[in-house]
Amino acid sequence: MTPDELAGTLDFLRRAEALKSTLRSGTTASGRQESTAEHSWRLCLMVMVLAGSVGGVDVLKLIKMCLIHDLGEAIGGDIPATDPRAADKTAQERRDLLTLTAPLPLERRHEILILWEEYEAGTSPEAILAKGFDKLETILQHNQGRNPPGFDYAFNLVYGAKHTARHPLTAAIRAVLDEDTRARVDRPTNGD
Repeated sequence: MTPDELAGTLDFLRRAEALKSTLRSGTTASGRQESTAEHSWRLCLMVMVLAGSVGGVDVLKLIKMCLIHDLGEAIGGDIPATDPRAADKTAQERRDLLTLTAPLPLERRHEILILWEEYEAGTSPEAILAKGFDKLETILQHNQGRNPPGFDYAFNLVYGAKHTARHPLTAAIRAVLDEDTRARVDRPTNGD
């Protein structure tokens, strides 16, 4: 790596740190808002412990895809699925991703963009699982978080259903999480 490539890479990593402060609509079990970085970390952890035995899948590629799927949010922030702007967020996230990765050496920037575009297309085995796991991690957090009064747990029962149904593993996990959601619908507080 040349000195310029190293400087650009470090600049990118400094910019990506913004994901630690980019808040999502979900809350943690302690009641504070979750960051995009925290979501991406647990998404990768889920893949590591659940997808390792799935045949025909490049798990390293899948983890990389999960690491970068929300990277553009370091610039534009998170847009919750319930926000009317969510339907049009792909183009903005792509622009933000290109801006964020601009300092990287061209090969790294290209790798990230290709992984992100593959994730967005959702057609490869890795992208199918990444999208499914992304939705499952969000549902898991909704069910685990200390949410405000009136939180719409029933939304989980439809959220991301088309993505989680595309693979037997994500469908099986979804069935368990849907049961957790139904319990939260019936008992909407954490007992605090």
